[in-house]
Amino acid sequence: MDLKQIHELIKIVNKSNIGEISIEDKDGKVTIKQKEEPAITVAAPSHQVFSTSAAPVAAAPVAAPVAAAPVAKVDNLITIKSPMIGTFYRRASPDKPLFAEVGTAVAPGKVVCIIEAMKLFNEIESEISGTIVKVLVDDASPVEYDQPLFLVEPA
Repeated sequence: MDLKQIHELIKIVNKSNIGEISIEDKDGKVTIKQKEEPAITVAAPSHQVFSTSAAPVAAAPVAAPVAAAPVAKVDNLITIKSPMIGTFYRRASPDKPLFAEVGTAVAPGKVVCIIEAMKLFNEIESEISGTIVKVLVDDASPVEYDQPLFLVEPA
């Protein structure tokens, strides 16, 4: 991959909401990541590193509530899964109570957690009625798309 192609990839990433992209071919591997102050690092097979500053990405502080990803049944339990990649939080702030813990009754529309993605705090709402029987993710942990977050016993 030549430098012109790398610059084109940088432009594409800056114009989109992509947080990270990796491309690998016979000549080497290129990884482009956006951060608070986005920096793009390119590693070639000869271990040369090029760095270019990118334009900062603007983001709103809080997003509208997001419905949880599709739920999956495990025996008689239902799994609430993450609808996005981000950081999982069990409370709105350190001094606030937990949204949901073992024994908490949930209903459609009740916020069960927050997932932060690209500086946006997305409230994840339950789509089912029941009782939380297990929290599967630690507070402030990264989560993947479709990762199980809670096990719920349906009401």
